[in-house]
Parts: sequence; C-alpha cells; structure tokens
Amino acid sequence: MTDYDTSRSGDVAKEETGNLIAASKVEGTNVYNTQGESLGSIYDVMIGKRSGQVAYAVMSFGGFLGMGNSYHPVPWQMLEYDERQGGYVVDLDRDRLEDAPYFDEGTTPDWSSPEYGRGIDEYYGVTRSTM
Repeated sequence: MTDYDTSRSGDVAKEETGNLIAASKVEGTNVYNTQGESLGSIYDVMIGKRSGQVAYAVMSFGGFLGMGNSYHPVPWQMLEYDERQGGYVVDLDRDRLEDAPYFDEGTTPDWSSPEYGRGIDEYYGVTRSTM
C-alpha cells in the first residue's frame, strides 16, 4: 500500500500547471476567436475512452443567462490556450460557428455514431485517427 498525504486530496482536481489542467477547471473557460471576440465558453469535453485524448470541446454558444444555449462540438486540436486572455482561442469567426454542427439544450447527440463525429470533423476540415 502506498503512503501519501490525503489532506489535500480534495484540491487535486482543481490544480493547474503550465501544461496540465483538470477537466473540471476547463468547464466554463472562455473561448475567443483570433480577433479577441468572445465566442462562448467550454461547456464540456469529450474524451476518447481508449486513447485518453480529448476529442472535442463542447462550446456553449448564444443564449441569455444560461437559457437558450446551443452547444457546438469543436475538435480540441483547433483550440489553443492563451494565458493573456485566460481562455482558449480558435480560428473561427462567429458566422462559421453559427453554421457549425450543434445541438440544443435538452437534446443529446448520438456520440456513439461514427457519422456524427465524422460530420463535425469534415465541417472543420480536421482529420484524426480513431478514438
């Protein structure tokens, strides 16, 4: 049995380093385009079960006071963290994001369908190995 200090174990998921961030801390992080315009925030991340790699950032977009939001999966590899802005930057304009694949509150996309992910990837021109 390993002997370690559990006195701070509740803080482990909230820690952040220069290269690592807890998934729970990614949620709510702002997303900007390259012009500095706020596009929304990260609602969730989708992680490949076998690869352990983040496949998509699900962005919360639009709405008012958390109501009427639409959720836009964006391939994770398109996002880059910008410490100056304290958020992620993606090379998309608002119009391109508005026309992107999305789902509304109260609906759940079919993440188990390879076609669903392929449609997202094709829209953004991203190629990936299987998750």
